[in-house]
Amino acid sequence: MISVTEAQEFAKEWVDAWNSHNIDRILEHYSEDLEMTTPMIVLVMNNQTGTLKGKNNVKLYWEKALERVPDLKFELLDVFVSVNSLIIYYRAVFGKLAAEILFFGEDGKVNRSIAHYNKI
Repeated sequence: MISVTEAQEFAKEWVDAWNSHNIDRILEHYSEDLEMTTPMIVLVMNNQTGTLKGKNNVKLYWEKALERVPDLKFELLDVFVSVNSLIIYYRAVFGKLAAEILFFGEDGKVNRSIAHYNKI
């Protein structure tokens, strides 16, 4: 089970990594078999499923997204904890609010992520 303290520390580091725009630092949080689902994949990658599988495929998406939004900055609002997952609630780009569910594998890395937004 993830403790509240561990979840808060992870969320802070996750937001700091994104705000650094350092793709390798961001990717350190994720496993090789990562599966990512977000409506932003539809917009950025023109992938109608909204899902990418594999860390390298997600990396390409994030690189493209960071190119499109070079001033990206996230603001951590809250963190919600469960057994092997957490939700990071944050202010995303263009004033959107986001809630991202992150599922952790046995290696302690995120192996599945589902992002939700209050506006698309």
